[in-house]
Amino acid sequence: MLSARTALPALLAGAALLLATAGCHSKSAPTPENFTTALNAHFLDHPDCLLPDAPRFPLETSDPTQLKQMNALVAAQLLTVEEERDIHVSRFTTTPAGARHAPRFCYGHRVVSSIDSFTPPAAANGFIESKVTYHYTMEDVPIWADSAGIRAAFPAFAHATTGTASDTTTMASVPTGWQVPD
Repeated sequence: MLSARTALPALLAGAALLLATAGCHSKSAPTPENFTTALNAHFLDHPDCLLPDAPRFPLETSDPTQLKQMNALVAAQLLTVEEERDIHVSRFTTTPAGARHAPRFCYGHRVVSSIDSFTPPAAANGFIESKVTYHYTMEDVPIWADSAGIRAAFPAFAHATTGTASDTTTMASVPTGWQVPD
């Protein structure tokens, strides 16, 4: 049986060991699990979109790349088009179905499937940061977006929905764990 004199140091040593090992599994540790959790939470509130810069509709354009993209949205029945032959532009307007998705036409959110690598955490921009490289899949992709025409007009969408897409983002350590700085 331990005396009070020997029990107290043993108890303190045990508590210190418990705290030290608990720190290894804290939300602020730079681990693949913590990065995955933080990234997935971020992506639930930040969907990927075909038009991240949110144009205003009706949209008039004569730019060939933009025409290709808008015409793909016409084929998906999200936009209508009128040609203004006198001024050589096409005017795109949202359909009732398109109005629910305009102006950015978001097509789902990322779900991290693996953390491939991360840099050692270091001080930058007033935070402890790490650059994290990950693979992801897309969830909640709407039917209107899942077409060859949309994939051809929007290469970023085509890449994101391959099932093998990857990206890199900077993560910042905050008191509650890791997060993507806004």
